[in-house]
Amino acid sequence: MSGTETAPAPVEWLTLPELVEILGEPLGRVHRLFDEQHLVGSRRNGPFAVPAVFLQDDRPLPSLRGTIIVLKDAGFSDDEVIDWLLDDEESIGRSPIAALRDGHKSEVRRVARTLA
Repeated sequence: MSGTETAPAPVEWLTLPELVEILGEPLGRVHRLFDEQHLVGSRRNGPFAVPAVFLQDDRPLPSLRGTIIVLKDAGFSDDEVIDWLLDDEESIGRSPIAALRDGHKSEVRRVARTLA
């Protein structure tokens, strides 16, 4: 890293019990959010969890679902989807999740489609 770059902020992860509490939904409904690709999670750090940045206003980020579908259709695993969303993407100039949170869904999906 050069002197002008900063290290990425640590990612906060939410476990299923935390998601149930935050979303105010029963566990079965939370599981459906994964089945229907509104959210994607990982067991890489122990218990199954989701990056907190995938939620906005205590709901799954609306533009996340279509982006997850594009990436999964391109053959990405859940962990690869999460990594791509969180890592800086040079062609976007920031992380795809930051662009999605700022309302740049079309730009993110355009780049995601090139990964197939």
